[in-house]
Amino acid sequence: MPVAVSLSGWPPHAAQTRPWRQRTRSGTREDRTLTQVTTMRPPFVADVRVALDAELSARVEAATSEIVALDASRSAELEALGTLLLRTESVASSKIESVEAVTEDYARALHGSRANASAVSMVAATHALEVLMDSVTPGGPLSLDQVLDAHRALMHEDVAEAGYAGRLRDVQNWIGGSDHSPREALYVPPPPDLVAPLMDDLLAFARRDDLPVLVQAAITHAQFESVHPFTDGNGRIGRALMNVVLRRRGTTQRVVVPLASALVANRDTYFDLLDAYRDGDARPIVTMVADAARISAHEARRTGDRLAALPDEWAERLGRPRRGSATELLLPHLTTRPVFSADDVVALLGGTPSSVYTAIARLAEAEVVRPLFQRVRGQVWGVGAVLDELDDLGARIARAARDSRRSAATDDGATS
Repeated sequence: MPVAVSLSGWPPHAAQTRPWRQRTRSGTREDRTLTQVTTMRPPFVADVRVALDAELSARVEAATSEIVALDASRSAELEALGTLLLRTESVASSKIESVEAVTEDYARALHGSRANASAVSMVAATHALEVLMDSVTPGGPLSLDQVLDAHRALMHEDVAEAGYAGRLRDVQNWIGGSDHSPREALYVPPPPDLVAPLMDDLLAFARRDDLPVLVQAAITHAQFESVHPFTDGNGRIGRALMNVVLRRRGTTQRVVVPLASALVANRDTYFDLLDAYRDGDARPIVTMVADAARISAHEARRTGDRLAALPDEWAERLGRPRRGSATELLLPHLTTRPVFSADDVVALLGGTPSSVYTAIARLAEAEVVRPLFQRVRGQVWGVGAVLDELDDLGARIARAARDSRRSAATDDGATS
């Protein structure tokens, strides 16, 4: 039996120098004349046994308990919470990649209406996470095809990347440095011929059930980012895999934990800790993911309570709508369908268009919904409190994550 490895003594990546030649001549003279590149090969981890110290073990256990409490809470029974948490996670994960859009633009794109490219990209990330999570069940299979399907959902509408959507890369990629060659790159992932075997190994690690689930989730993510198996979209798919591990292990069954909202709050540190993993120290990224899980699960429970209270608050604001009216029938659906058109409501509830228009007008007058376009015909409506909660949850998690990081830094300074 292999000896257990401490997270601080994780197997480091191995450097390997390989020949390099541009496919098409471009860039500076230095780009065009580059003849070799140093790639980094991650270790094979499928069978690595992990030894945890007492402090980190307690930290991981506390964070896991918060996740279990979230998934078991009364609010987790609400479809609304599951939907909002999935969207919160995909939006924050996109922000880590510097894909930014205001909530109204994201909402318009979510409905399929005209929106900017960043908002469309965010919606693609939401769909990819949904595809991946829908494919995973507690104790169920986890295959490369599931990951490829999610990547296809993420990238298939990207003009520059559509040809690589749902495919492992067959080219050398790199992070940072020149756009035309790996010259001065911050990190050069393993060559394409190693991607498939490294992914097989990674997924074997992700299917294990003999180590703490958050340790497994964090290392699965860090290892994926090191393999960098796609030409683009690696970060968003890699962060999604953390929730995949949680779902497959049965730690969650109904919710997505918005981990990325905590990671984006300390984005530079997060990238530094992925570098530390490559250097052979997995402890910092595991610690960061555990703290992210604890904070985000706690704040998500608050959001669940808020969403559960909204239909009654709206009914009071509207003066208790007439029983059986389109207004009353629509209220319970607003938390799960925070973006809609009149045609959507007709299809959902039946009834006449005129009754639906009357209901929407009442909701708008009571400031339950707000228009997302400056037009009258074909208007798309957003449920204000739900869209605001999408922003507020992300902001609360980010604020708590920054405070936690500052507190940890202060404690480290006091003991050094």
